[in-house]
Amino acid sequence: MSDYHPVDCATYAGLELAILRRRRLLLGWRDPGGLVHIERVRPMDLRTARGEEFLVFRTGDGEVEKVRLDRICRARPVRASLGRPSRQGA
Repeated sequence: MSDYHPVDCATYAGLELAILRRRRLLLGWRDPGGLVHIERVRPMDLRTARGEEFLVFRTGDGEVEKVRLDRICRARPVRASLGRPSRQGA
């Protein structure tokens, strides 16, 4: 039997929205050993397997990984770059 705890609907919906809008996230999660990871990622999909839900994402290095949703401790959208700062008075 799994120790998975379902996440609330708002958290799930926020992840779905990030996937649909192709928004990068600042994602924080605990691995099975308890080590905390924080990384900018591109969320790709939500999947269910054996009664557990997972976020599939692409890391900055291009690797595809997945994390169980109840191990996510932070998922905040990363603001889009606004380009180079304007050079007023130039």
